[in-house]
Amino acid sequence: MASVDAAGEFETIRKLLTPLAHPDYARGLLDDVAVLPSRPGVDLVMTKDVIVEGVHFLAEDPLDSVAQKLLRANLSDLAAKGAEPFGYLLACHWSQRCGWPERKAFVAGLAADQATFGLHLLGGDTVMTPGPATFSATMLGWAPKGGSVSRAGAKAGDAVYVTGMIGEGYLGLQAAKRHLKLEPERIEALTEQYRRPLPRLAFGQAVQGLATAILDVSDGLIADLAHIADASGVAAAVQLESLPMSAAAHAWFETRIDPEAALETLATGGDDYELLLTAHPADEGALKREADRLLLRLTRVGTMTEGRGVTATYLGKPIEIRKAGWTHD
Repeated sequence: MASVDAAGEFETIRKLLTPLAHPDYARGLLDDVAVLPSRPGVDLVMTKDVIVEGVHFLAEDPLDSVAQKLLRANLSDLAAKGAEPFGYLLACHWSQRCGWPERKAFVAGLAADQATFGLHLLGGDTVMTPGPATFSATMLGWAPKGGSVSRAGAKAGDAVYVTGMIGEGYLGLQAAKRHLKLEPERIEALTEQYRRPLPRLAFGQAVQGLATAILDVSDGLIADLAHIADASGVAAAVQLESLPMSAAAHAWFETRIDPEAALETLATGGDDYELLLTAHPADEGALKREADRLLLRLTRVGTMTEGRGVTATYLGKPIEIRKAGWTHD
């Protein structure tokens, strides 16, 4: 894990990051590479996410939670492919505010999630930047050979399901910005969900043989369902009244004058990191059993149809979706 900056950067690697390194393959972070052995009968699954201060996290967000959101966003991609997490490559672009205490907090967040999800650091890079703090992780995992379901397998007639709750990412961001007027415990719960989303790894591994298409909800439910529809060459219809909401989201929803606009906001806000999948309706019972086994809520929210694009209704009334979700324009 090399650095082009001052000695302080090497101290960051030696004192903070080296204890996180994989004991066998990371070479003590003293080399420019990690060397991984091949494994028979599995596919190596890789994904990469970047988070930027002021874009993906707030300047006041604790850096331990920033580190955990970085890992969990990547782990959510692995979850959609039914992969078992293995390790990650890390790039830290420290801003001027990232002194030693801030770096220690960031690494503490990494260490906590390494223990939770069975990960090790494999290498990467660390530099200083005059711009906003930016962090990137390339996540690696193992999946049964040929077993990962893509976005492209949905067929007309398939049902559309989503795990957990929708809208928590959007509302959590508003809570973190202190833009919501709710009870303190609801604000705290939403903020925590925004900062530390929970990747659905076990469920993703359990349903690879049942789902026809699957991905995680990062850009927004409508936008991500459009990704499935586009890749599969079919259309999708969503019933917004079916969106699963937490108690905090229900409390917010009840204060809205326009329920249609409120549901559209939740369905397009992004950052939920739930799994969105399609499956044959005959497999609904098997899907529900897996969800129940994992104490996870699973909700049917729509149907795949012939055609192109995504349409939405509320209590049978067509709803015009003005913006499907997050874009990086």
